[in-house]
Amino acid sequence: MHIAILGAGAWGTALSICAAQAAPAAHRVTLWARDAGQVAQMRSVRENTRYLPGVSLPRSLELVDGALNVGADWLRGADLVVVATPMAALRDVLSRLNGLAVPVVWLCKGFEAPRNEQDLGLLGHEIWAQVAPTLQTGVLSGPSFALEVARGQPTALVAASEYGGVREALVAAFHSPSLRVYANDDIVGVEVGGAVKNVLAIATGLCDGLGLGLNARAALVTRGLAEMTRLGIALGARADTFMGLSGLGDLVLTATGDLSRNRKVGQLLAQGLSLKQTVDSLGHVAEGVYSARTVVQRARALGVDMPISEGVVALLEGQLQPAQVVAALMGRDPKDE
Repeated sequence: MHIAILGAGAWGTALSICAAQAAPAAHRVTLWARDAGQVAQMRSVRENTRYLPGVSLPRSLELVDGALNVGADWLRGADLVVVATPMAALRDVLSRLNGLAVPVVWLCKGFEAPRNEQDLGLLGHEIWAQVAPTLQTGVLSGPSFALEVARGQPTALVAASEYGGVREALVAAFHSPSLRVYANDDIVGVEVGGAVKNVLAIATGLCDGLGLGLNARAALVTRGLAEMTRLGIALGARADTFMGLSGLGDLVLTATGDLSRNRKVGQLLAQGLSLKQTVDSLGHVAEGVYSARTVVQRARALGVDMPISEGVVALLEGQLQPAQVVAALMGRDPKDE
């Protein structure tokens, strides 16, 4: 099949490599980037030196730039379009793709920042419902560091959509000996898991950066999963989704893995760096920084208790210092599990 992937960051590039090399039959894969200079460099050295240095791009992978719209030459004949931009760009990209007859899915995890003081930030499927409701859409999510996927290390993901054809297209596109893709029709649960785990990973990084120990880390992950599940159910998700790849799986990876940018945010804040210094040092987007306030706003509007996420927001906004966040969580009144 012909797969068009929009966005040449680490994750978009990694999936492009994976699909172009998929066995038993490799797909035709086109990778689009907004930056013409980046495309020229990748064509020249066959490597994404900014986001995936040291990983070779397959010769069969097509690299393109130019205008992004439904009439673009490089989109013609595509069987599947994958949006690999940050969440902040999803609204614009879906608007530009409105009218496509093939499945359009996204990889970004998080909540869109509120566009005004009256709005609440939205998940990807909520943005889709506003700007391009005729598209058949879905999301590919789960515990996955881009570098490991690009290297062909074993990974499992979940393809979520209310459309059976979209789920089938994602499985056909990416399921391979190194990448297992499971189907799920609970797109709300899958998206909530992908968004909230980033916020919880900041809390776990803070715990590790302060040297609080493995007991504290386990408690944060477990109680964080409970927070995630409460919010998901309030938004219409199924509880069992959070015991799967996009819930528990992605939370464990992001909260404990050394490649996790969101965990790194917590670690650097624990060391005394400012939020600006922390973000500037990453070189990549850490969605939890931008989603934390929206997660808490959505929870408050629904009457959902999320004390760990509240603590992260207080830390990011400078209302509490790292040790004060821990003290606030440990000082809460006893309650049933």
